[in-house]
Amino acid sequence: MANPYFRNIPNFEYVNRTNADSKSSDSYIAVKNLFKKGVLRDDILNDVSVFEKYEIKGNNRPDNVAYEIYKDATLDWVILLANNILNVQDEWPMTQEAYDAYLLEKYGDYDTLYSGIHHYESSEVKNSQGIVIFPKGIKVDSTQSVSYYDFFQDLQVTVDNVAVPVTNYEYEERIENEKRTIYILKPKFLNIVFDDLEEIMTYKEGSTQYMNETLKRADNIRLYE
Repeated sequence: MANPYFRNIPNFEYVNRTNADSKSSDSYIAVKNLFKKGVLRDDILNDVSVFEKYEIKGNNRPDNVAYEIYKDATLDWVILLANNILNVQDEWPMTQEAYDAYLLEKYGDYDTLYSGIHHYESSEVKNSQGIVIFPKGIKVDSTQSVSYYDFFQDLQVTVDNVAVPVTNYEYEERIENEKRTIYILKPKFLNIVFDDLEEIMTYKEGSTQYMNETLKRADNIRLYE
């Protein structure tokens, strides 16, 4: 089945510089206007009721997720649009093999990866009434301490060594695991997205470059119009 996203991308024709003096139609080259990008409407993106949280499992790709949810692997672009993913290489979880290779290339050896300290973060500090004085997870230096006055006990309190080391491996795992939590557009809203895509990808009359709803022609075309 042809991918409906790419099927809807309109064309544009630009001058064939190798045949620029020709008066025939062969002087133009037709290509897909990849600067035309589909997006989800703001009212859909901002409506949490149309999405469901989803955890990417193992080495699943966008097309695997699309098949699982929509029974159609060609709807992988819906998965990507729903999460504003533009670069799958950077914004989608890596395969385990690629991830291992990336870590070794970045850190050089397993000792640096698992034992090397990437940064320190704070542990949570509460007063005698359980009120948070200093939150957990803030980047701090290795000697961070917290001092505060506890009005309930009428004394000055100092908590030493609130810094918790985060290894290089823990840091990278957090980043990779964050990528695994995505949002899935509920299947019943797919037709709205299809209709919007068709509207977005259709050229509008009024430009000198306009040929028809699926074609523009120009020497120096503004591709995103």
